[in-house]
Amino acid sequence: MHKFAGAMLIFWPLAWGLTMSARSVSMPVTTYAFNLTYGLVFATLLRSAGCIWNDILDRKFDRQVERTKHRPIADGRISVFGAVIFLFSHLVALVALMWPFNHLAWKIGLITVFPLPGIYPFMKRVTYWPQAWLGVAMNMVALLVCSVVQDQVTPAAVALLSACWSWTLYYDTIYACQDKRDDVKAGVKSTAILFGRHIKIVLAFFAVLLTASLAIAGHLNKQGPAFYALTVGGAALHLGNQLKKLDVDNVRSCLVIFNENGYMFGSIVWAGLFVDYLQG
Repeated sequence: MHKFAGAMLIFWPLAWGLTMSARSVSMPVTTYAFNLTYGLVFATLLRSAGCIWNDILDRKFDRQVERTKHRPIADGRISVFGAVIFLFSHLVALVALMWPFNHLAWKIGLITVFPLPGIYPFMKRVTYWPQAWLGVAMNMVALLVCSVVQDQVTPAAVALLSACWSWTLYYDTIYACQDKRDDVKAGVKSTAILFGRHIKIVLAFFAVLLTASLAIAGHLNKQGPAFYALTVGGAALHLGNQLKKLDVDNVRSCLVIFNENGYMFGSIVWAGLFVDYLQG
């Protein structure tokens, strides 16, 4: 909870998708506020469950990396058995939150909670593209919330998922730059290692893809001028500023930019969507 940016990285795609759907169905503001709060609780539990599962499986890797060697499972403060019990409590709560969902949303929800985050920790052992899998796992909530509100997955929601996938590739590659040297020694694979000295060029590519996908999602959802000015324009300017400031070889710089994505970038994108929803 004291590192809440990670939960926000799941919450924002959910909030963006909810706000787009709310505009499409003319959802009352009180209902929207309730659903947004519901989504924040869901995203927080989902992120925490993913962290527990990841830390159980990665405990041996974590002991070899300076930044992670003092995680509570890695350094023995919490037993694996205790962590499994804690994980189970999260999964029960998540299933309870999904219980009222319609049939389509229930199926998407089960995929979102179980196989996608469940498989992710294994990907960094077999491919340099674990962030590609993470991009799906973190952002299926965009499809989930659309199916909850509209009982279907719209083309706009798919385009939003594409934008969120690009965003995850962008911010999690930056996050992985913190551990490049230790990850090579430990045998952990990531896009930060794969892209090497070309990393900033590739990050710029994902930033462009993210911005373009947001614009496409907005077009498909018939968004108004506020969306294009605040969401698309604001996103482009903020990402450009991030890339200008980022030093991929400086751990502190990488963490600062990662946290900016969790708090500032997500809120910029949401602000345009929210104004558009209110103007509906």
